[in-house]
Amino acid sequence: MSQTIQPRTVSGTDQGKLDIRALVLLAILLAAGFILNFTVGKAISSVSGGLISPEFIISAFCLTILVVRPSLPQALVIGLISAAVIQITTTSPFVDFAAEGVAAVLMAALVKTGMNSKIKTFVPALGAFVTTVVSGLIFMAIRIAMIGAAQELVAAMLPVVCLTAVFNAILVQALYLPICKALKIEA
Repeated sequence: MSQTIQPRTVSGTDQGKLDIRALVLLAILLAAGFILNFTVGKAISSVSGGLISPEFIISAFCLTILVVRPSLPQALVIGLISAAVIQITTTSPFVDFAAEGVAAVLMAALVKTGMNSKIKTFVPALGAFVTTVVSGLIFMAIRIAMIGAAQELVAAMLPVVCLTAVFNAILVQALYLPICKALKIEA
């Protein structure tokens, strides 16, 4: 006797559940993002002369938030867990806790409002783009406050933030539906 597994719909009753399934998804996506940062990210950064520095960890938590649809406080937890992973490779310890915490909450808010609107199809790309830009701007503002040299840092970092945001938007949009399909979750 074969059983057919029905697609899981993320509904109001599923929202905000950081259960084992959600945490495993986050762990898998963060691990993939971490590995991709060390390999593909470094290669893209080298080829582009540092103009594009993909931050796959941001893509990972954006995808997790899209699939899990956590509450805002739980999105903050996802952002802080993501920031903890980034600490292994960062050149600016602890800055990412502020940047990723705020960015994850923003992503959750965008998903919460956008997935119930006419722009639902574009929420993965739009959310990842805005989230990456906000994360990058927060990171940049804290770095400027720490070391000064505002004009030089803005000139150097702003193009990197914007190009990385475009890259993350494309990546998240491309992966969202296949992940939903693989997890048998209705998009």
